[in-house]
Amino acid sequence: MDREMVVDNGDSVNNDDLINDINQVKSQLKQITNVKMGYEIQLLNVLMEDIDKRQRICVVVLLCHIVHASHLLEMILPRHARNPTIRDHYEKERRRVQLMTHLVQTERCRDIIRMSPAAFMKLCEKLRSTGIVKDSTKATIEEQVAKFLHIVGHNMSSLFSPEIPPEILHNRRFFPFFKDCIGAIDGTHSRVKVRRADAPRFRGRKEYTTQNVFAACSFDMKFTYVLSGWEGTASDSRILKDALSREDSLLIPEGKYYLGDAGFPLKGGILTPYRGVRYHLKEYSARGPQNHKELFNLRHSSLRNVIERIFDVLKKRFPIIGGGNEPYYSFPVMTDIFIACCILHNYLMGVDIDNQIIAEVDQELQQRGIDRSSTNQCDEDYRQGANIRENVSTGMWNEYPL
Repeated sequence: MDREMVVDNGDSVNNDDLINDINQVKSQLKQITNVKMGYEIQLLNVLMEDIDKRQRICVVVLLCHIVHASHLLEMILPRHARNPTIRDHYEKERRRVQLMTHLVQTERCRDIIRMSPAAFMKLCEKLRSTGIVKDSTKATIEEQVAKFLHIVGHNMSSLFSPEIPPEILHNRRFFPFFKDCIGAIDGTHSRVKVRRADAPRFRGRKEYTTQNVFAACSFDMKFTYVLSGWEGTASDSRILKDALSREDSLLIPEGKYYLGDAGFPLKGGILTPYRGVRYHLKEYSARGPQNHKELFNLRHSSLRNVIERIFDVLKKRFPIIGGGNEPYYSFPVMTDIFIACCILHNYLMGVDIDNQIIAEVDQELQQRGIDRSSTNQCDEDYRQGANIRENVSTGMWNEYPL
């Protein structure tokens, strides 16, 4: 039986024909859609290829710019400026300029070079105009004149002295008061293994046997002198005496000094804090300094803190010299290992500073207890150190804002 559909006008329509027409329309629409999608995909591929080409071109252009800029830089910079050793000289020259600027601007210029800033600058101009005094590779005319004036004005015997450490020069709390300070000294204990008969001499503050290692360091946390091998019962003052008198001695330039704690004797080359006066930083947390002695002790403690930091960083970095367990190696070997670790530490502080260890040490030092050990003495060397300390402390107090 044929499927038919009756319409209002009386005509009949075959259902199969209608379905075929609908299927044809669907097929045509599908073809159109596929063609459109194909075009879109092709267009998208073209755009992606274009973007990729543009990126490659941009990279090439950027590299060309970098190479060109590097070439221009090589042409513009003087040949000697590209030498690493000369760059170090430029850095020193920059520091010299800062020092001279401070010398001219400071109110204590007359105390340092015995004349006013205006007179100093005029003198340098006159000397420069003669052509006799000239800038050298190591010092400008201004620095040469300032050094000479400081020598003759303070009765100094040496024309050559270490530069002021930047940690002091660039800190108004320390400069110019500690301008002659070149570092800090202290002793530290490191566990060693010795014969039973020698054990009492090596068993000092600790319950086990140790060696007392004396060291000096600069303010950039590098060792400048290390003396290992002293027994743990030896006092810091006794070891210092040996360090100053032995053949490979600790050298302290004329007019310069190290900072030491109360366990060392006060003398011309070693500046210690006032005894019986607050010293450690945590003691000033609730109440600031009340007189020149307390102000001196506070800033002395801040500067001398570098030696405690360097010992703790050293032992954290190399546990073989900082651990509490008895070492595997003999006492002579451990003395050499300690010095070797100090040398490695200096090298790493120049090429690979471990800021995480330093931060841990600083946090531990803030929580550390207070050591009040001291030494008693009174001689000519002591009086010389006392005069230096008094001049530094009163100078700071006179400029301290109350």
